[in-house]
Amino acid sequence: MRIAVIGHAEHVAIAPVDALPAAGEILHLDAPVVIAGGGGGVAFFQFARSDAEVHFFTALGNDGAAVEVERQIRATGAAIHAMTRDAPHTRDVVLVTPDGERTIIVVGEPLHPRRDDPLPWQLLAGCDAAYFTARDPELLKTARAARLLVVTARRREALIASGARADVVIGSARDPRERSALADYHGLAGAVVMTDGARGGSVETSKGARGFDAPPLPMPPVGAYGAGDTFAAALTYYVAAGMELMDAAGRAAAHGAAVLRGANPLDHQLRLVAPPSAGNG
Repeated sequence: MRIAVIGHAEHVAIAPVDALPAAGEILHLDAPVVIAGGGGGVAFFQFARSDAEVHFFTALGNDGAAVEVERQIRATGAAIHAMTRDAPHTRDVVLVTPDGERTIIVVGEPLHPRRDDPLPWQLLAGCDAAYFTARDPELLKTARAARLLVVTARRREALIASGARADVVIGSARDPRERSALADYHGLAGAVVMTDGARGGSVETSKGARGFDAPPLPMPPVGAYGAGDTFAAALTYYVAAGMELMDAAGRAAAHGAAVLRGANPLDHQLRLVAPPSAGNG
């Protein structure tokens, strides 16, 4: 398979903390781990743990943070198609508390690719799937050339503005930015998948909504950062491989749950392997 990821990767420093700081306190982060994260970055690394040919369309800043993000992405051996912006690369600080919850501080505007960037967009027409986390509606129209188009629910406005139809929209029922239903997309989504933590999640199509269960979760979870983006990538892969959407959601749930075992999601992502019964296409 050939899969495209279209969106952002941020310079993310992850650190466990005993508690979030109160007003006026100083919080010291001991040995934070730095990854190329963010919605597009975490999904990209999950796709890279497969036999697919992966192409990452993104944008990079002009500083040392961008150099580190690009280094980590290229180390996977996947193809990266990136524009350099005349701006510092976006940095995130992720604070993980003992209950596994994460608080994210974003420094700077996330850098996304745009349709007018001179990147090899013609490759998208030959992709089995495109996973879209960018913001440009015109670019989303171009991404529709892929056989399967999956869009994060965080980009609902871009999807509606584009007029293109996504095969699947994926989000979290626990995130106000993402919580949505099929009717919210005005006919521009074939299905909406909402995760719901330990409750599993739901798949809604024109035939109605059905729930899927979560796999056994690590107790207590160490870190929730990246679980949703990992799930989204896994679901995209399995649907592109030929699995039915409900089956793909159940299988992808195991990938989302796996990253709860550590603060750094990239340390615990499972390999994507299409089941023998799944057809390609």
